[in-house]
Amino acid sequence: MDRAVAADDLVFECKDGIGRITFNRPQARNAFTFAMYERLAAICEEANSDHAIKVLVLRGAGDKAFAAGTDINQFREFKSPQDAIDYEKRIDRVLTTLEQCRVPTIAAINGFCTGGGAGIAAACDLRIGTRSAQIGFPIARTLGNCLSMSNVGRLTALIGAARVKDLIFTARLIDAAQAASIGLLGEVVEDLAALERRADEVARLVAGHAPLTLNATKQAVGRLQQRLTDEGEDLILMCYTSQDFREGLDAFLNKRAPQWRGQ
Repeated sequence: MDRAVAADDLVFECKDGIGRITFNRPQARNAFTFAMYERLAAICEEANSDHAIKVLVLRGAGDKAFAAGTDINQFREFKSPQDAIDYEKRIDRVLTTLEQCRVPTIAAINGFCTGGGAGIAAACDLRIGTRSAQIGFPIARTLGNCLSMSNVGRLTALIGAARVKDLIFTARLIDAAQAASIGLLGEVVEDLAALERRADEVARLVAGHAPLTLNATKQAVGRLQQRLTDEGEDLILMCYTSQDFREGLDAFLNKRAPQWRGQ
């Protein structure tokens, strides 16, 4: 069962039509708890109905990370195969809510943007990063889990199938210049101070444009990118119920290299 999100784990404020969402767990590289995912979805739903909100800017607190994905401790509560299915369905639902949010969304990325954090960034409309940004999905060398069909589809639409396989197979993090070259970043700025200024500038620009035009464009792109959402449970179970996943989780928590067996 979800624990209530701490009041300061995910901070939301809105001023002059710009909603600012801050992932506020810098001590954990802004890793997400399940409750934080739900809070993010709730804010997007609020933006859908509150027309005073014109744009959302997502950022990570501190100077180390945008978000490092799901807090690994959340996986320790898994007791059955259904927990794995429910987890990926939750992530699909939250990221789809973010992706389909009525207003434009801007990811302001500094430092590490990995796993679920990179998934959140990919679901945003615009992505601006600092030169120190490091983006990737290192799951093949950490936990040995997998992305859902919906997330694979979202990434493939964004950067292409070959690059998705390259990123996941090599499990490497790419720098800002390479991320910009493949479409994971739309713009690169020098540092955190420049990122905050530029994200605010773009937010104000977008907030002043015709909201129906922006919404229609988002919906049109979404309709062109219909994805499988009810497929792939066999792949999720193959990974999350494996000995390798348990080994990856134990190795990560104990700061040692995992010994993969393919079982």
